[in-house]
Amino acid sequence: MDFTECYGDTVSGVAAAARSGCRQRLRRLIRGGHSLDCRDNRGWVALHEAAAAGRAGCVQEVLSAAGGRAGCVQEVLSAAGGGSSRGCRAQYVNSLTHEGESACYLAAQRGHLAVVRLLLKAHTDINQLTNDSSCPLYAAVEGGHKEVVELLVRKGAEVNRTHTPSCWTCLHQAVFKGHGDIVRILVNVCHLEALDDHNISPLFVAAQYGKQECLEILINAGANVNIQAADLATPLLIASQEGHQACVDLLLDHGADPNKDCSSNWPQLPIHAAAEFGHIGVLRRLIAVTDRVCDRDDNMVSPLYVAIHSHQNRCVELLLREGYSPNAQDCTRSLGLSSPLSFALCHSSTQPYSECVRLLVAAGVRLAEETWIPALATDKTDLLELILEHRLIPRPDTLTRHCSVSHHPGKTVLTLQELRELICVALNQVRFAACWLPLLLKAGLEPSLLLQPHMLEHADSDALNYFLQFVNWSTLSAPLKQILFQRKVEKTWEPFPDFDSIPHLSHICRLKLRAVLGPDRLMRTSAVQQLPVPSLLHSFLQFRDVPEASLSRPPASPL
Repeated sequence: MDFTECYGDTVSGVAAAARSGCRQRLRRLIRGGHSLDCRDNRGWVALHEAAAAGRAGCVQEVLSAAGGRAGCVQEVLSAAGGGSSRGCRAQYVNSLTHEGESACYLAAQRGHLAVVRLLLKAHTDINQLTNDSSCPLYAAVEGGHKEVVELLVRKGAEVNRTHTPSCWTCLHQAVFKGHGDIVRILVNVCHLEALDDHNISPLFVAAQYGKQECLEILINAGANVNIQAADLATPLLIASQEGHQACVDLLLDHGADPNKDCSSNWPQLPIHAAAEFGHIGVLRRLIAVTDRVCDRDDNMVSPLYVAIHSHQNRCVELLLREGYSPNAQDCTRSLGLSSPLSFALCHSSTQPYSECVRLLVAAGVRLAEETWIPALATDKTDLLELILEHRLIPRPDTLTRHCSVSHHPGKTVLTLQELRELICVALNQVRFAACWLPLLLKAGLEPSLLLQPHMLEHADSDALNYFLQFVNWSTLSAPLKQILFQRKVEKTWEPFPDFDSIPHLSHICRLKLRAVLGPDRLMRTSAVQQLPVPSLLHSFLQFRDVPEASLSRPPASPL
């Protein structure tokens, strides 16, 4: 702590002369009897000032004077039974400031090589610690003073001592600062696997802060590339997390294991870190070397989860394009998440759906009940429209349980299980039928799948009228007709006038055509345009003349 700006008058004349480098004036003051021991508010004496300012000549003058004055009192010390001129001089050269800084420390900190040489010759304590456990070598390393570091190491400075509250050694600090030339010196004398209070080695520091040159020096010196910190993180994991592409490449090229578990909470790998923080280049490199077991094993976690969690859409897209399954393992036990899609939907609260949802649906993700609920249990149709954009609704009799046949590029057919869950959710969300019913019927859903008592009992009047125009209302079963009659009596349904009579022949014909072609083909292809009928009938045959229902009073969404 430097108070000289506040208390400039506390510096002695001798100290001021030593600081300024005025060797002749300094010599006159010393000969005039001025004290070398006068301290300022920081506890600095003349030797500290000269050493910190790099005034080698003044340092020589002060040291010579200290030795000479010690000689003058030699007889007194000898008579007292102890002491020597050399001992007094050593005591002076090792005098400390209030911060515990020696003259050697101050000179090394500032890179004054000549001064350090003089002080070492005067038998300064090369390993003297400051109040914060630093030392001349650590100060020189931190400042990047290569020549001073070489001198101190050659003179026997302690190289493996820890010097910070986090237990960093000189090698840790040299790597952190990126001083490659100093690292080259220290790797020959320091313990390469020295650990701080989090079990972090110098090589780990190089990977964490992207010090490629230092990392390469440590690797070539034999440092362990797979060493793990206290939390099991590896250098490859931390480099991947920070996006240091060159360090990732260097580690992988020298044997770093991309499949080493790096967390005690869940099986985290470097690929997860790259996906979470959106480092595309690193992720691409790790995809090529990471075992795909992480994408399918029940005890693992797909990197899709962390990419979705961090809204890293480019990473989600890259993982899917490189073959990672949109239907990754159920991670309810480890992360509380059943699927990537359910996780993406949970993160779409501020909009109808996120880009991650779109990517997963486009990749052919399996659609479960937890997907259909947010698509149907709302007056917003964006998610349902997205699903229908990429998925086809077939007739039930064309499917087997595990069928998934593509009818045209980029689209797949719903499986029987997906279709069953769609119908189940739809019947449980009849109050929103005015929103989802037109979309499903126009997408080719077979109306008979929804022709259930629950549908007729709870659909609002407009939705029910719209739905009945896709069926032959005159051939409904007696129980269903009874439901409609009861609702008419209770005035909860206001039917179209046509429903009291037999359907027109034209309507029966288009129902028959729909049954023959299949609702999916009729509604979503150009099959009608290829029929030998007038073009004016095309819209009628595709039910485009049926006005859509409207949800006049939207019910509160359960979501």
